[in-house]
Amino acid sequence: MKIVLASSEAIPFAKTGGLADVASALSKALAEAGHEVTLFMPYYPQSTAKRGLNPDDFEVCPEKVSITVGSKEVEAGLRKASFPESSVTVYLIDQPRYFDRPELYHESGRDYQDNCERFIFFSRSVLEFADKLGLSPDIIHANDWQTGLIPALLKIEYQDRPGFEKTASVFTIHNMAFQGQYWHWDMLLTGIDWKYFNRHQMEFFGQLNLLKTGIVFSDMVTTVSPTYAQEIRTERFGYGLNGVLDTHAERLVGILNGVDPTEWNPEIDPNIAAHYNASTVTQGKPLCKAALQERMGLPQKPDVPLLGTISRMTDQKGFSLILDAAENLLAMDVQMVFLGTGDPYHEASFSDLAKRFPDKVATYIGFDESLAHQIEAGLDIFLMPSQFEPCGLNQMYSLIYGTVPLVHEVGGLADSVVDASGENLENGTANGFSFWHFDSTVLYRQMRRAIDMYLDKPTWNQLQHTGMSKDWSWKQSAQNYLSVYQRAGSYRANNTESVSASH
Repeated sequence: MKIVLASSEAIPFAKTGGLADVASALSKALAEAGHEVTLFMPYYPQSTAKRGLNPDDFEVCPEKVSITVGSKEVEAGLRKASFPESSVTVYLIDQPRYFDRPELYHESGRDYQDNCERFIFFSRSVLEFADKLGLSPDIIHANDWQTGLIPALLKIEYQDRPGFEKTASVFTIHNMAFQGQYWHWDMLLTGIDWKYFNRHQMEFFGQLNLLKTGIVFSDMVTTVSPTYAQEIRTERFGYGLNGVLDTHAERLVGILNGVDPTEWNPEIDPNIAAHYNASTVTQGKPLCKAALQERMGLPQKPDVPLLGTISRMTDQKGFSLILDAAENLLAMDVQMVFLGTGDPYHEASFSDLAKRFPDKVATYIGFDESLAHQIEAGLDIFLMPSQFEPCGLNQMYSLIYGTVPLVHEVGGLADSVVDASGENLENGTANGFSFWHFDSTVLYRQMRRAIDMYLDKPTWNQLQHTGMSKDWSWKQSAQNYLSVYQRAGSYRANNTESVSASH
């Protein structure tokens, strides 16, 4: 199968969130399964430089295309890269006017004013380069609002073009909260007829909505966990698009993300103090814990429970709950480690917590990839009380590293963490702790419960072993995506007439 993926970010080239991990890891897993995979993303010179890459790391391609964006003609260049030990071809679309900026989407908390224009340009460029390079894809897999226009362009403009006659589209929603919603006049930038600007297709409360566009025009829609696929059809999690998703429910599938085992694996991780697996976790993990305590300036106490998290410091990630619960928990003999950036209030609050409890709390404001790996290997309990979590990756990293996750039972957290109830412990499925009611008192009780079980070493080791023994790699997830691609192809084959405007 010839597969084209389009993403606004991908590691190691640019990253703001989990989308970057997914784009790269899924591409590699599909290629490993024997498919011809091409990944398109923008070329962000400043972002790649920050990540230790320079222009010489990218081959400049001779191909160029001219893209119409509203009344302008904008030239797109192309650079080529690859992943180590992978057959995936990575093309980075080069247009400094749109992508040579300090950040990907916003600066100082303010979105770039031309984001709609930037990603309309990117979406059109993907299809034009796919055409120019003669890729003739069976599937184009778009991701999030930044590429939401691609399924619409494919249906409206490209489906009869040579090389695209059988191309089906899949659109993945990574987070419903970000919809790419812009004023109605930005419809002119798309180059698509105004007749498609209606409540059934591209319009949403008088505005252009690119996430909705991707949902409506794609042949199949996926999201990043089975539970989240159900949640986004409800008013609580649908952000206004739950009705749209209900209408298209027969094309909606939830697939839990996987983890790239070359990046996250305690047996080979170069960032951690000792290597270990499910059989040697009780020997290796204490060394990693001691190294983390030393690096964070905490007393090296092997038997004291070490809790923490790596996250954006926001209310959505449950930081208000963690702060309230921590104030009570720190009366006990525990230690806590926090890594992240986010709301100034939370950054200041957790920095202050570390100052008030220097022997118990360490806070690192910022992000450090190496430290993130050391935290995953060194913690005993990983806190993830997110208000909502489409998939989440850190709970899976934690399970792989023998760090027991404590999570709010939503989205992908509900699909990957099995609570340590008596029944689940007895049948051998328990691998962590979960709670339903989003409340700091409930979180505190769950922390106490986890600490009590931490002191029961045989039971704790059982939790670790269960989490570490499961295959969290992309292998199964990739097979699930391939099934969706087959369904998308069938849907496309059975709906060959040109798309019409809905009224």
